[in-house]
Order: sequence, then structure tokens, then C-alpha cells
Amino acid sequence: MTISEVSLQESYLLRKEPSAWTAPTRWLWMLLRRKPLGFSGLVILAIFVLSAVFAKWVAPYSYTQPDFMARLEGPSMAHLLGTDNLGRDLLSRVIYGTRVSFGISFAAVVLAKTLATLMALISGYYGGWFDKLFQRLVDIWISLPTLVILITLIGVLGQGATTMIVVVGLGNAPNASRLVRSIVVSVREEPYIMAAECLGASHMRIMFRHMLPNIAHIVIFSATVTLGSTILIVASLGFLGYGIPPPQPDLGAMLSGDGLEFMRRHPYMAFWPGVAITLIVFAFNVLGDALRDVLDPRLRGG
Repeated sequence: MTISEVSLQESYLLRKEPSAWTAPTRWLWMLLRRKPLGFSGLVILAIFVLSAVFAKWVAPYSYTQPDFMARLEGPSMAHLLGTDNLGRDLLSRVIYGTRVSFGISFAAVVLAKTLATLMALISGYYGGWFDKLFQRLVDIWISLPTLVILITLIGVLGQGATTMIVVVGLGNAPNASRLVRSIVVSVREEPYIMAAECLGASHMRIMFRHMLPNIAHIVIFSATVTLGSTILIVASLGFLGYGIPPPQPDLGAMLSGDGLEFMRRHPYMAFWPGVAITLIVFAFNVLGDALRDVLDPRLRGG
């Protein structure tokens, strides 16, 4: 092969090499083409997330601004989702309530998955008596009623966003570690791990340089699905009165209290927060299934 032919081939390969700028677009197109339901979940979540992040500019009113002349009104041009018993705009309160639920749930899931991945890596990699002891502790924790434990801890530590993040995160970590550990145990026997050991790689390098990248898709998939269930847990705590103290809106708290009291007279007060929770959980579940199929190397060819 001549020098000109080699240069031509190299230039062709460079043109075919995907750009980092077009990678997200190609990934979104692949998700839309292969998993349209998962793509719809991504769109729903994008709408909710953007609304929550930019709530100050998206919400038409303040979530504490009352209008006693417009109490218990239905949807209208002035109030697209209606008003509550104090005349506060329901759309604004749902947006700010979504912001609270997303913020607490996301932070709690990040804490839970970080702890779960760390515990699972150490337990699954070393094995032996440490792994057995760790798994028995996980079994004991999982056997306990989660919601009761969370309510007890919040009652002891006090209500607040930080308390909910820590309590919900620690409550989800042991259960999440079991899934990650099962993958770590299977990856532990792969030939490239044995080769790294033979080459003298340290345990920390093997765990975080060789094993962690190969279980990352499981952690991402698990985190996406767990976000949906975590939103339900946060909403349940708010519904039972253990969420964020008022006047900060909470989707779960909006379903209880005045939402239940005025259910028959003005069902919109409970209807719209319920719809928001349902759409968010649905979107996380279908997106999680799609991410599993797209990110798992064993399923990409399917």
C-alpha cells in the first residue's frame, strides 16, 4: 500500500470517527429509534426537571401568594390548574413541590448508590467472612419495615431536607448493594481481572479501574429505577406529615391535609399532585428499562 493510499484511508477513518459534540445526538436518536417509550419517559422527565430547576421563572405565581378572591377555582386562563383553599396557584405549587421531591430524591439516591457501590465492591471482591457478615447485616436491614424505620429516624432527628436525604439514602443503600454485589461477584471471576492480579495490580486499582467501569451500567440503571421509588417514598413521608415543613410545598403533603379535606368540593387540589407523582414515576421506570437495554453491552445487539 502506497503512502497516498494510507493517508487517504486515515483521512476516511477520521471523517468516520464520531465527534464528541454529536455523541449525545446520536445516543438520543438511538434511544428514540430503539426505545420510543423510554424516549417519551426522557421527554417527560426533561419537562419536569427543567420546570423544577427554573421554577422561579416558570411558575406564574409564588407558591405562598394567596388570592382570597379566587379560592377553590377550577382551571382558567389566570390559573391553569386552578387554586387551592387559600387561593394559591396550584400550578406554581406543583412546580415547586416537584422541585423539592426531585432535589431530595436525587441527593438521596446519589448517597445510596455511592455507599451501595462502595460496600458491594469491597464485599464482593474480598469475599470470605467479611462478605458473609456484610450480607447477614443486609438481610437484617431489609427484613425491617423501611417506612417505619424512616419515620422513626425522622422523628428522632427532626424534619428537614437534610434529614430526609440522609435517612432515605441510608435506608436505600443496603438493598441497593445486594444487586451491585451480585454483579461484582460475577465480574470478579472474569479473565481480565485474573490477568490484572497476575500483573501485580493493587486491589484498589482492580476494584476502581477494572471492575467499576464494567458495573457502571448496572448502577446507572438501578439508580434510574430507584429514583422513581424514592420519589414515592418521599411523597409517602410528606403524605404522613414527615416531609418538608410548610409553607414549602411537597407533592405528598399536597395530597394530604387540605387536599383530603377539600377532596369532594375541589378534587383538583389532590388530583394534580397525584398526576405529577404518577407521571414522574412512570417516566423513571420506562427510562430505566430503556437505559438497561441501551447501556448493557450484552443487549446492544438485540
